[in-house]
Amino acid sequence: MAHKRLGRALGMATAVGLLAGTAFISPANAAPPLTKEITILSAPAVQTAKKSTHNTTSKAERKRVDGFKTPTPKWFNCSPLAPGAQCATVKLPLDYDNPRGAKTEVAMLRIKAKNQKKRIGTLFVNPGGPGGSGIQIAAAAPDFLSPKVLDRFDVVGVDPRGTNFSDNVRCWKNLGVQGTALDGMNVPYPDTAKETRAFVKSSKAFGKACSTTGKPLSASMSTAEVARDMDVLRRMVGDKQLTYLGFSYGSYLGTVYANMFPDRVRAVALDGVLDPVAWAGTSSTTGTPQTQRIKSGEGAEKAIRGILSRCKKAGKDYCQLAGQGDPEKLYRTIMAELKRSPLVFSDPDYPEYDYALTAAAQTASLLSYMYDPQGSTMVDGDLTFVLQMLQDRAAQKGTTFPKAATKTKAPSKAKMTVARKALAKSMRAVEAEEKAAAKETSRKAAATGFAFPYDNSPEAFQSVLCTDSRNPAKADNWSRYAATASISAPGFGQLWTWASAPCASTTWKAKDEDSYKGPFTRRTKNPMLVVGNYWDPATNYSGAQKVATLMPNSRLLSSNSWGHTAYGTSKCVTDAMDRYLLTKQVPAVGKLCAGDVQPFTEKLDDFGDQRRKSSPDRQLPPVVPPLPGALPRT
Repeated sequence: MAHKRLGRALGMATAVGLLAGTAFISPANAAPPLTKEITILSAPAVQTAKKSTHNTTSKAERKRVDGFKTPTPKWFNCSPLAPGAQCATVKLPLDYDNPRGAKTEVAMLRIKAKNQKKRIGTLFVNPGGPGGSGIQIAAAAPDFLSPKVLDRFDVVGVDPRGTNFSDNVRCWKNLGVQGTALDGMNVPYPDTAKETRAFVKSSKAFGKACSTTGKPLSASMSTAEVARDMDVLRRMVGDKQLTYLGFSYGSYLGTVYANMFPDRVRAVALDGVLDPVAWAGTSSTTGTPQTQRIKSGEGAEKAIRGILSRCKKAGKDYCQLAGQGDPEKLYRTIMAELKRSPLVFSDPDYPEYDYALTAAAQTASLLSYMYDPQGSTMVDGDLTFVLQMLQDRAAQKGTTFPKAATKTKAPSKAKMTVARKALAKSMRAVEAEEKAAAKETSRKAAATGFAFPYDNSPEAFQSVLCTDSRNPAKADNWSRYAATASISAPGFGQLWTWASAPCASTTWKAKDEDSYKGPFTRRTKNPMLVVGNYWDPATNYSGAQKVATLMPNSRLLSSNSWGHTAYGTSKCVTDAMDRYLLTKQVPAVGKLCAGDVQPFTEKLDDFGDQRRKSSPDRQLPPVVPPLPGALPRT
């Protein structure tokens, strides 16, 4: 029955574009020299350790995981997702302390190695989230993984328990109840007293629902449980040790696995790395929300400042905003004005539609652009359009924008039409995506026995986040925490901080007593590779530094590249990661790679766009940033 359900689900998902979450990368003609912006961690070289010096799996974990009988999957053809793809489901213990008790069904996809005679083993992949689809990233593997990796490894992606094609966690009985409960959270972050009250109310409802209707699965979705699942599946595919590639939140899964099963690590490569101590929290940091502790807001702030600084240095021939004044000052002024008074405008193509652009919405847009290594051009174009529209609004009132500017003529009607169309198109795309998703979800919900009874991505994200981490007691206090975060990261700090409001400990009571809270200092049998992208707007570079400091048998590879994660955006990084996965060989201590795509390296064309002359080189992995509602990078 499970076989038929998954097969049907995969077929339908293919029809609606499951694999749309990929992006093309065009390398710049010539990347500029590496800057001195990166402070490289001074870590000791990996020692050639004797077998007795590495840590081993604890007796408790051996009892939990090794005592469960190895499942036998019934693989079936699901090639509509990817040529030659095979899929299967297996039943795993809901609670590994009771392996003969209740089970949860976990779905997976496999693409077999092209050269079976020289096959090394299985490469497990995870795209992040939490809640991202392992099936989706494995299906995309032929597009983003290097041919030499595809030759030597079976690639397996697992949808973590409670998510996607695996058994779904559900905290509400139906879509209607879910939508009503979460209505107050339909903003990137609350920016008014009214929005704050609504957001807090929905956050409390979220926590209470997942602590009642969502149980027992919502209390059994911690990263430790997923790591246990992965160890069982490692044994199932016949590998003595794990080979793993984890992006974004997937880095935390890899870190947890390495600390729970240090002697079972063959190669664990982490890209876009989260600080595990900050993610889990300690008794001394419980008073700070988890999504503030991980410093993602500060990472986004660093990235936007870096883009605007490069814009200023490049000048108006390379960056439109540089022709209007100091880019960072203009950005701060634009955001302050949107906070004071949202920009209301109509769509020239659809005059019956009006839009209101708030500071929160603009922050979310900029963050989404920065996930892409070519996002600097989108940031430049978007801010330029908003600036022109604010200038037009001021001119209509007989003033100027910014106020300190000398009085000039308002932007031409032609420019205003272009600006309105561009912004309206962007906002229409978001609305169209939401409507299409809602329509498809309703269709799925009507299909008896279908794997997706409703969109459970909110529950999937929070069920992992909240069972993994320590958080403050009351959701009412999140506005205070967000205000603190805004000091070092205006806008981005609030956006990230509010993401964990449902985890307030007085409302989220679905606890996993077997979640892993540390230590994160175990010595693995084989070296780990930790990749940090200095300009990553979602997983701060400091996270990679932290893991490399904590894990004694790890190596830090730094990259001066842009966007979220580095694999595929830097040939230097990609080659080093491929070499490591194939041979377990880590790069030299202090290795620093250049990103293939750097901001504002090519002149603007007559339309104010940067046109790269090189052809697309490689697709990017469909990585999911650690933020509620985030979609795979497109």
